[in-house]
Amino acid sequence: MSNETEQKIEAVKASDSQNKRESAEKSAANRDIVIDVHDVTKIYRLYDKPIDRLKEAISLTHKNYHRDFYALNHIDFQVKKGEAVGIIGTNGSGKSTILKIITGVLTPSQGSVNIRGIICALLELGAGFNQDYTGIENIYMNGTMMGFTREQMDQKLPEILEFADIGDFVYQPVKSYSSGMFVRLAFALYVAMDPEILIVDEALSVGDVFFQAKCYHRMDELRQKGTTILMVTHDLGSVMKYCDRVILLNKGEKIDEGAPGAMVDLYKKILAGRFDKEKDLPQSTAGDGNTAQDKTNVESFIDDQNFGVDSVGGEAMAMSAEQADTSSSDGNPDGTKKRMMDELNLNPHVQHYGDGRATIYDLGILDQRGKVTNVIVKGETFSIKEKIRFNAPIEAPIFTFTIKDKRGADLTGTNTMIESGDVRPVKEGDEYVCTFTQRMTLQGGEYLLSMSCTGFEQGEHVVYDRKYDVASITVLSNKNTVGVYDMESKLTLERHEKA
Repeated sequence: MSNETEQKIEAVKASDSQNKRESAEKSAANRDIVIDVHDVTKIYRLYDKPIDRLKEAISLTHKNYHRDFYALNHIDFQVKKGEAVGIIGTNGSGKSTILKIITGVLTPSQGSVNIRGIICALLELGAGFNQDYTGIENIYMNGTMMGFTREQMDQKLPEILEFADIGDFVYQPVKSYSSGMFVRLAFALYVAMDPEILIVDEALSVGDVFFQAKCYHRMDELRQKGTTILMVTHDLGSVMKYCDRVILLNKGEKIDEGAPGAMVDLYKKILAGRFDKEKDLPQSTAGDGNTAQDKTNVESFIDDQNFGVDSVGGEAMAMSAEQADTSSSDGNPDGTKKRMMDELNLNPHVQHYGDGRATIYDLGILDQRGKVTNVIVKGETFSIKEKIRFNAPIEAPIFTFTIKDKRGADLTGTNTMIESGDVRPVKEGDEYVCTFTQRMTLQGGEYLLSMSCTGFEQGEHVVYDRKYDVASITVLSNKNTVGVYDMESKLTLERHEKA
């Protein structure tokens, strides 16, 4: 046998060995994938009138009377065993639809979903529950459907009842339950089964804060046991804290997937209407969520650069509009003006009143990087900016802001008089920009912003323009202390051993 022939045989053997090795590696990787969503599309037919559906059905020429609505448009992603993956996006982005397809509630118009493992899904309230059965009867019925015997359910029942904590209501028909009771019982049932895959939709938001904390603690325990968790939520703080990886959807399309910080930052741009697919996507895939720095770390998406703020103690700065126009954030490169408020999520039913001698014609909430946004990270420096135009001479105007909770209670706020901001007497046509800069120490949650331009005339308080609850502020936090705000305590521990 010639040397050339021997070399060819050796090359074939080496190639075959390499192919086998790659095939084995691919097979091992595939074994780790428990949810494989491939090219999933869901199309709904929309008809302008009910009669159009009948016309289309009996049309001899097969004329279409509908238009296609893509609830999902060619969605691809995979979830590995033991991962906690979040799906975020605006309302109508297809989050709940993809969960229903994964769980088999809906059938995709195109594409496929492959599942390796037993799924427990907490989707819509009461799904899988017989309304006329009692809570106990529903527990046993659902346990049987999941493949557990009566004896096994007898053993799990005390744990389920303890977790649900709905008392004697468990012996009443579930049609008499409140939405919170539904969630407590359903979640207690599913997590007691030690599922291989747990899928949770927004249903957990119905429970009170204590129950939510208990649920997340239980989900952590399941993760440590190797349970895969797929969750849909609007609670960005939970996404940052609990998810290894995040998938971002918008209008039925998958925008990107990656580290929680990068995806939440991208989601903020979508909320503010500032998302640019060509510019933002190359920079958004900053991590795959597998490193310690990527996981559950709010700081992973905070740019610590200073944008011109030297104080965080409640500084108020008022300047004329001419001075303010030197900031590039207040104007377009072509010289045309743009409003900060156009990039905010504003209250469509804002209440405002005043005598009209001043008008707050623009406002903004700016994060640490100087970007206009409704979302601020706890501990981050941020600014509240308002632009005021005066329609009459005023001797000593006062600019204010107040932050309230969802119940309307005032939590914090200040004004130019408190902050010793000297606003000179103003003339008709004058414009001012007032900026309050401070550190966000409120706990994670949703808040409301109000602002006004007021003053005192002959000892009487006068309102020139006031806007109640004009915008929302969402505070993201991976550490909530007790109460309304964080005192930013520093902890020191000393151990003294017994002599």
